[in-house]
Amino acid sequence: MDNYHLTKKGDKWNLTKEGNSKATKSFDTTKEEAIKQSADYLKSGSGGSMKIHKEDGKIQEERTYPRSKDPKESKG
Repeated sequence: MDNYHLTKKGDKWNLTKEGNSKATKSFDTTKEEAIKQSADYLKSGSGGSMKIHKEDGKIQEERTYPRSKDPKESKG
């Protein structure tokens, strides 16, 4: 599963795949809208884990898309 980070740089929110220096997607919107659009992007592709950062760079939370790929939910 691919890992992504949603971070703020300047006035934009950037969704960047871990290991890449260039943003996969860039959003000139609110954080909430950037989260929604990032989730839609991950759901429409192969999925992944997204770490959502606060404006100060600290990780706020982590979400997995689609939910069925969340390793925390696959205890069996």
